[in-house]
Amino acid sequence: MNNNLLDPHQWVNAHADYLYAYTITRISDEEQAKDLVQETFLAALEKVNSFEGKSSERTWLTAILRNKIIDVYRKKSSGLVNIDVSKAEQEQADFFEPDDGHWNSEYAPKEFGIDNYDPIVNKEFNQILLKCMQKLPALWMSVFTMKHMDDETTDVICAELKVTPSNFWVIIHRTKLNLRACLQKNWI
Repeated sequence: MNNNLLDPHQWVNAHADYLYAYTITRISDEEQAKDLVQETFLAALEKVNSFEGKSSERTWLTAILRNKIIDVYRKKSSGLVNIDVSKAEQEQADFFEPDDGHWNSEYAPKEFGIDNYDPIVNKEFNQILLKCMQKLPALWMSVFTMKHMDDETTDVICAELKVTPSNFWVIIHRTKLNLRACLQKNWI
């Protein structure tokens, strides 16, 4: 409860760009991302007396923002019908060989050709990936982002977004297939 560790007057200068960058990679709407950063600062001001100094100011603000982003995911995904697992398997049957489950050669992933690190190529790839992610349904983007960007556990994601574990895995699978197809179309 040592609020001497916090400097709210410097939050915008010190953390706004970082928090916005964190948000825009998880929420595809620039205005909503800006609003979430502002809401984070307001919520932090309201909770300034509860800051215990166990983390850095930026980590604390990011945790508040992360909860706000999860609320957005939850709102976007509420009311969406759970995905039928067998229907999903039927839709994607031609991607895989029926006898052994391996990729059908027509749909098998192709090499991206980005083995060597090149900052310009990497930046371009990230922009294309972000555009591909923005085309995903809200629930899919939420699940994928929480799993692969925020490193959340399956249990946490299922609880936060109110999806069953089987629906979670169907969503992850569909998302990866969609992202792969989009990247192959727009990157290769």
